[in-house]
Amino acid sequence: MNERRKPAAVSRSKQTQVSTATSAQKPYHHGSLPNALLAAAETVLRTEGISGLSLRSIAREAGVSHTAPQHHFGDTAGVLSELAAIGHRRLTETMAKHAHGFAPGSQRRRAIARGYVSFAVANADLFRLMSRADMLDNTRPALVEARRASAMALSDVTDDSTDVTQSPKLDAARAVAMTAAWAYVHGLATLLIDGRLNGLALAADGVENADALVDATIEQMQIQ
Repeated sequence: MNERRKPAAVSRSKQTQVSTATSAQKPYHHGSLPNALLAAAETVLRTEGISGLSLRSIAREAGVSHTAPQHHFGDTAGVLSELAAIGHRRLTETMAKHAHGFAPGSQRRRAIARGYVSFAVANADLFRLMSRADMLDNTRPALVEARRASAMALSDVTDDSTDVTQSPKLDAARAVAMTAAWAYVHGLATLLIDGRLNGLALAADGVENADALVDATIEQMQIQ
């Protein structure tokens, strides 16, 4: 009788070891898995580009079931929208850090512009994703709020103290000023990360590189 019980005891021991090993490999709990999936999505974006982003590739990078992203975010647009929201929050933080210590005025506005470009260069793939409205759920609350925050931070470039993102009406002059400032810094950032300014920088006397060219351009920008 005793000899027959030993294999069962061994079997239970092996099952415990397997269970423990599995837990060690996937140390997620309900609250941390969404964050792990978003981190995985950013890794895929960085290594494979936007075209490589899918629920399966994200799940594979996170080491979880292929159904996990869908369970937490609904679909691919849901995951990408949350990732874009993270990008907008980082953009807001970067602009705020660059503006810190500057009094309201032209130097502060230029510092914010440099913060925008700096974020874009450091997070090129994420920056591109943030601009791909066709791939995002533009009604997702996290994304709406994060976009609002980054727009408010950038609106300081126009020296506008009004929270225009929440106002149903917007003065035409302010709208034009905000559009011009946004187009200016976004265009500079895009040209820089796409390498479109390298040749121009090389051909210009007294310009060290494309980064220096953009910095000098911001210094001369006219922001009302």
